[in-house]
Amino acid sequence: MLNYDNKIILAPMVRIGTLPTRILALRYGADIVYTEELIDWKFLRSKRRINDILKTVDFVDQTDGTIVFRTCHEEKDKVVLQLGTCDADRALKVAKLVENDVAGIDINMGCPKEFSIKGGMGVALLQNPEKAFKILETLVNNLTIPVTCKIRILDTPEDTLSLVQKLVSSGIKAIAIHGRTKDERPQHPVHPGTIKYIAERIPIPVIANGGSKEIEKFSDILKFKEMTGCSKKTACYLWIQLLKISSDFHTIWNLQDYCKEKQKMYQGLGIQGRWQVTPSVFYQIKL
Repeated sequence: MLNYDNKIILAPMVRIGTLPTRILALRYGADIVYTEELIDWKFLRSKRRINDILKTVDFVDQTDGTIVFRTCHEEKDKVVLQLGTCDADRALKVAKLVENDVAGIDINMGCPKEFSIKGGMGVALLQNPEKAFKILETLVNNLTIPVTCKIRILDTPEDTLSLVQKLVSSGIKAIAIHGRTKDERPQHPVHPGTIKYIAERIPIPVIANGGSKEIEKFSDILKFKEMTGCSKKTACYLWIQLLKISSDFHTIWNLQDYCKEKQKMYQGLGIQGRWQVTPSVFYQIKL
């Protein structure tokens, strides 16, 4: 069973959290890795296939042949699939498809993008605690792997705590808290005090998320864990920082190292159609 206590975690990142990135993160310091958010209805169009050439498990979209999700043995006990959903039954169907291939399931309740909100997913679930609870409870009661969720903070620490306590009562094993509200964006400061307020008042690990641009060395991670009250629980950081810091947390990655390693991983794992994200990825590493 996956243990979330005192772990460094690769956060879910859209278009970036593919298998090569997850494997690199594991090799360079991450304890647990999250997939990018995968939408339930798209996953339900896929079929599980064993790729004997690449030694991977592929979930292939039956309508266009694209790979919805690819995983391998190296990450099997450490990968958490993040799901975008607004329906308990659909969420369970997807979770059952991948239950034997991943270490955990996470429900995204923190995405503020219009696509998610219009579909009743992401932060829209924060406005409907009963539906959010039902999704989590359904998964917890029917899966053999741990269930978690990721949220954003509400307008006050007290409101956030009330919501979190409701979600925790579903039986989830950990909860990720992004330290911004649904209306705040990366240019706005994170509110570590609110995360700490929650972490001190609930019985499960809190995964502290946000503010990764301020993390340049391992001591910054420890500082953020202290600020958010997660020093004895969990801290979650954007993948860029994990790839910058080697497994002993002393050697800083440079752009050339990253390019070489990423290219090897893409070629070796046969990843399709993902090189278009590379320029923005490189830009972030330069920051």
